Amino acid sequence: MHQNLIISPELARELCAFSYETGRQIGVLVARSGQVEDVIVGDHRGLVIPDLSDFRSAGGRLKGLRLIHTHLAGEGLSEDDFMDLLFLRLDLMAMLKVQADGFPERLYAAHLLPVPVEGKNWTLLPPVPPTQQPETCRALIAAIEEEFSRLRVLKDVEAAVDRAILVSVTTAAKTQAQESMDELIELVRSDNVEIQDVVIQRREKLNPKWILGKGKLAEIMLSALRQNANLLIFDQELNPSQIRSITDHTELRVIDRTQLILDIFARRARSREGKLQIEMAQLKYMLPRLTLRDDALSRLTGGIGGVGPGETKLEVDRRRIKDRLTKLADKLKEVSKERHNRRGLRRKKELPVLSLVGYTNAGKSTLLNTLTNSDILAEDRLFATLDPTSRRLKFPRDIEVIVTDTVGFIRNLPAELLKAFKSTLEELHEADVLVHVIDLSNPRFVEQIAVVETILHDLELDTIPCLRVFNKIDRVAVELIEQQLKEYGGVAVSANNAQTLGPFLERVQDLVLKRWE
Repeated sequence: MHQNLIISPELARELCAFSYETGRQIGVLVARSGQVEDVIVGDHRGLVIPDLSDFRSAGGRLKGLRLIHTHLAGEGLSEDDFMDLLFLRLDLMAMLKVQADGFPERLYAAHLLPVPVEGKNWTLLPPVPPTQQPETCRALIAAIEEEFSRLRVLKDVEAAVDRAILVSVTTAAKTQAQESMDELIELVRSDNVEIQDVVIQRREKLNPKWILGKGKLAEIMLSALRQNANLLIFDQELNPSQIRSITDHTELRVIDRTQLILDIFARRARSREGKLQIEMAQLKYMLPRLTLRDDALSRLTGGIGGVGPGETKLEVDRRRIKDRLTKLADKLKEVSKERHNRRGLRRKKELPVLSLVGYTNAGKSTLLNTLTNSDILAEDRLFATLDPTSRRLKFPRDIEVIVTDTVGFIRNLPAELLKAFKSTLEELHEADVLVHVIDLSNPRFVEQIAVVETILHDLELDTIPCLRVFNKIDRVAVELIEQQLKEYGGVAVSANNAQTLGPFLERVQDLVLKRWE
């Protein structure tokens, strides 16, 4: 086959003749070497392109394959043809019109544009008879890839690092949508993912099939091609059919906010109980998604989102997952019983319990470290602490207490995850005083206060005395501190500065004594 032609005239005639005789569209996938990699037989209206995940581009971002297929009704390249060109990153999409005598009329072809022109992400080449094609196919593909590379705005990253486009499709107000996206960005960064682009689409009504419009998805795919992204992360929870619709039309992995949080928890958990709870939550998340085709499921679970139960879950059917969930539940009961016994021993020693609660990254672990001279992991990222940690603390009046650090809360915490961690959070019911740590330097601290207090109410913990502690006062103006203390009460501290903790120790000591009177 002529390597510099889209398709050899001989093969073009054979395709048209076979298509004419069978009344079906026929297609061939051709590599850059000119080798025919696959033959596709459709029906009279169209054909289905097979999974191309095993084909890799020849040193570029395009797939390294071009599709040439027949049309029997005299129609031109269709919208589906253009979508396949874009979503599958094909080098070229070409079509042969079959005439009434079974011979090819002309060859019609399109390729992607690195930069949209008049709102379109592709352009048509001049139609030509197959025998009169210019021998420029390989040069054209090389030029397209070179332009994509030239326009790339971010530096190359390690192959093992996920490169994500973050997507939010929402009916919420612009400000609310941006706040939620800002938090998703923090979540993604805390999971060591490179952010290549951020897309927010506000719609009056969400698309039940795609969640976003197909045109917007096409734009996202072009952005992914330009920036060498390999992952789409949605701020909204996707149902199984939406994941299927998106993964059916793209080779990018697709996860949602829920799976991202599950992945972070899977990477951070250290205790036996934490690992068991996360595996249970992941399996419950996966169970309704087993209807996805195998390759879509592998893209759902490979890399980010695939930590925890392990990649063998791709091969696990519903019965085996349910069996595993039953075993996990039994193991959790054992661990919960052990923890209950430890709490009983602590109660026998009559030590009051302070439990630190708050929004994730509010500074709870830092406060615990400073109070007790400990070295618990305390990082400036979301969900740095997942497993409950306890330390002893002696108050100025020689009263000894137990201080526990708990997992941080977050808005829209996945329901299954909240259920899975309920046994861990049950420890909060043993607290004599709750210490609600608030990051005063976060511009959304008011909303974060509301999220934490709502979750405490849902867990029936709002009857326990609670002291609000406004943290990170070294990062904000004095006027803001005074205003919030006047409005909410509580105390102000800088958790990493022991000299600011005096008022906090006095207040929480009074609450403990009052509780134990």
